[in-house]
Amino acid sequence: MKKVLYIEDNIDTAAVVKTILDSAGFETEIAYSGGEALEIVEKKRFDLILIDIMLPDMSGWETLKKLKEGKVKSKFAFLSAILIPEEKMKSLRDMGVMDYITKPFEKDDLVTRIRRILTTT
Repeated sequence: MKKVLYIEDNIDTAAVVKTILDSAGFETEIAYSGGEALEIVEKKRFDLILIDIMLPDMSGWETLKKLKEGKVKSKFAFLSAILIPEEKMKSLRDMGVMDYITKPFEKDDLVTRIRRILTTT
């Protein structure tokens, strides 16, 4: 079973995504801040870390940077309502971000895109 860490401060959104992913066969854990995510990854390994941009303690961009500096070996994707320009997406791909999923999302599209990320080498 593939393990996903979802970093999202909105409790309702986090619960919905966790329910969707768990029902699709993933083992999903939630971190409600970047700092909490950094603590969790010290103890556990995840196949995918899904990051929101607007977090209470640091941005999703900062969280990604700290995870990468910590040599976390997970795959990374963003799930956010904030639209980004294509040039920003290119720089994210260069950092190893595999997808940028916008909210609101379709349940099936979310699951399909996460499966695609997890099967990409």
